Amino acid sequence: MRFKQRNAVVTGSASGFGEAIATSLAAEGANVVVADIDEAGGRRVVGAITDAGGRAVFTCADVSSATDVKGMIDTAVTQFGGLDILVNNAGFSHLMMPLWELPEEEYERVFATNVRGVFLGCKYAVPVMQGRGGVIINTASIGAVVPRPWVTAYNATKGAVVVLTRGLAVEVAPFRIRVNAVNPVAAETGFMKGAVGLEKLPDEARQQLAAQIPLGRLAEPSDVAAAVLFLASDDAAFLTGVCLPIDGGRSIS
Repeated sequence: MRFKQRNAVVTGSASGFGEAIATSLAAEGANVVVADIDEAGGRRVVGAITDAGGRAVFTCADVSSATDVKGMIDTAVTQFGGLDILVNNAGFSHLMMPLWELPEEEYERVFATNVRGVFLGCKYAVPVMQGRGGVIINTASIGAVVPRPWVTAYNATKGAVVVLTRGLAVEVAPFRIRVNAVNPVAAETGFMKGAVGLEKLPDEARQQLAAQIPLGRLAEPSDVAAAVLFLASDDAAFLTGVCLPIDGGRSIS
């Protein structure tokens, strides 16, 4: 039980990576605030956690809203007595297309969710963590390191998350707050719908993506959750400013 008596907030935790992270943290003893704009999905995750003997509450949060994000952090304080772990996982991808064809409103939305959301999470979490220490983990992307065409704006947001992670790690180190990121490769989650417009990848598309990854498969939510739990744990107590590839070797191939 690596996280017994620790309190966590996980954004975008109604499905995909976030769901795996939230349920894994709870299974290891953490009290978890499940934060998402998807109320039905979020409450389903809370139900699964509590049915398994864990402790979790749901809060509806649009991470681009300062009011919602402050409320999300306040929920951890009021319900559990403080905040030890923040996972800024919520994300959005525009459909794959040339940058010059991307509608401005889609550009604004992807930056509002992926960059402003991380900024706001950190902004409201750091003051709560200052007196006790803590860990912030941001979900970036391997696209921040090895960008691919047709998702240029999305990749740019994740590049911003990497730089924000590394810069903030230095700023908050004196408060015993560690800040790290994970850089996942493509995974077949509901998030993929934002990029390709499909709930499920066709077999040919899945095979083409997997062929670009040396280990020969897409990421699984459990792969990302395992990395996040390591970075949040005391086993990673001397790691900060790390942006860990969860990519099966894609970034070095």
